[in-house]
Amino acid sequence: MLKKLLKRLFGIKENISEETLLAVGVVAELVSDPLPIAIEENEDAPDPQSRTAYIQCASPSGLHKMAYHEWGDSNNPNVLICVHGLTRRGSDFTVLARAMSDYYRVICPDIVGRGDSDWLPNPMLYGIPQYASDMMALIAQLGLSKVDWFGTSMGGLIGTFVAAQEHSPIRRMILNDVGPRIEPTALSRLGDYVGKPLRFASKKEGLIYLNRICAPFGTFPPEQWKAYNGPHLVKRGDAWVLHYDPSIAKPFEALSSATAVVGEMMTWKAYEAIKADMLIVRGGDSDLLSAKTVAEMCQRNPRARSIEIPGVGHAPAFITPEQVSLVREFFI
Repeated sequence: MLKKLLKRLFGIKENISEETLLAVGVVAELVSDPLPIAIEENEDAPDPQSRTAYIQCASPSGLHKMAYHEWGDSNNPNVLICVHGLTRRGSDFTVLARAMSDYYRVICPDIVGRGDSDWLPNPMLYGIPQYASDMMALIAQLGLSKVDWFGTSMGGLIGTFVAAQEHSPIRRMILNDVGPRIEPTALSRLGDYVGKPLRFASKKEGLIYLNRICAPFGTFPPEQWKAYNGPHLVKRGDAWVLHYDPSIAKPFEALSSATAVVGEMMTWKAYEAIKADMLIVRGGDSDLLSAKTVAEMCQRNPRARSIEIPGVGHAPAFITPEQVSLVREFFI
């Protein structure tokens, strides 16, 4: 039906790609619902309160650089590492990092394949083992002996495996809307858009698209959406594209039911080995982390407690004062 409608309205030809149809479809759907603010057609400047640096990491296919963004005193021994979700980047934590930088040195990496970090030549290496290895390289190269961890979705899974290591430097951690069991509905939803090589004619079109797929994160004013999602768009040639390697989706495409079961078992085993104090945050409307899984997590590791944020899906963005206060209460 979407193809027929777009062909009729926009004169699209039969051989148009699914990706182009999706992008045009999103914009067409929202033509009557424009953002009430101007969207400058340039890339967003980094937060002046932050610093960006790089470390060298290794994978079976060679060396790559990982970017990280930092707030606060670089000599502060109190370190908070914030790790983003699957298609996101370290800039997601700008609001939280500013709020926590009075007590912490806050470090927010761009996981390889995202943001300012390199892309991997072999896309099948995009996965938790490589990401956890890169995080251990970050901790080692910065000479950190102890850290606290805030992980949203994928960032929480990475933290789970880092925290499960013997003599792990993680003392306390927040798992933001993620656990060892991922609900199939969420995997299906992610599969609908992750890795699609979308191209937008304007930054505004791209921002409208991102705002819509991020709607479960919470309800925010347009200016806040722009600050949150703007850094995820970059101009390449005459189009705006998403700021990550579309090939991060390839390991998902290769996932079978058998490997998914094994992956869940391994994640439960890692989770049960964690000795750090944990707070599990669940969005009350989350389709990724069920209330049943949260209850099981609290039962299977006595170091965990949980809290639910009503009216939010996957995953709470932690850019509201109330959510930031929740983080401060747990860590400080």
